[in-house]
Amino acid sequence: MEPGFIKQKLQDYFDGKTSLEEEQLLHDYFRSAKIEEDLLPYRDLFSGLEGIAGKEEKINEEGLMDFILETEHAEKKRYRQLWQVVTGIAAALLIALLVVNYNDSPRWKDTYSNPDQAYREAVKTMRFVAGKYQQGLAQLQPIGKINEAVAPMNKSLELLNKGFEKIDNINKTINQDKNDLRQKSGVRNPKTKTEEGKVNTN
Repeated sequence: MEPGFIKQKLQDYFDGKTSLEEEQLLHDYFRSAKIEEDLLPYRDLFSGLEGIAGKEEKINEEGLMDFILETEHAEKKRYRQLWQVVTGIAAALLIALLVVNYNDSPRWKDTYSNPDQAYREAVKTMRFVAGKYQQGLAQLQPIGKINEAVAPMNKSLELLNKGFEKIDNINKTINQDKNDLRQKSGVRNPKTKTEEGKVNTN
């Protein structure tokens, strides 16, 4: 191959303008024994690239997946063991604290030694709670006003429903009268089936 052609392809290669066939041509050229002296420094570059590409081809997908899975499993196992140790230590400390506090804490005692004073404090507390409860109920009064505002609409809807019920009753009466007239005149019901299984519309 001509050195000018190879130099041009090298320039295209470094500019990222070569196709795969042209890159293969460069690899083949630098693998051959006939390399121009001024192009010799590029031989190491292309032979290094081929070595890397060869190693990448040797790594198979299954081996890669096995490596990933083993690494993930090892990390999970390490975290699981660490978690077990930490929770075990925390549980032991909690049990120790409970035992120490249970043995050292005095039994329940009344706050007040005088029952009358205890009763007065209880009444005072209950009045406070009842006052707060009443304040909360006072804030709910606007909801009652909404119910009062909706009441006329509810009455209108009741009247409307009664009107629909009357219309239904009228329709039932009309249908009943039609059926009675048909029976008296001897006309069959239009929805009776004939022997063939077809609907008779006479």
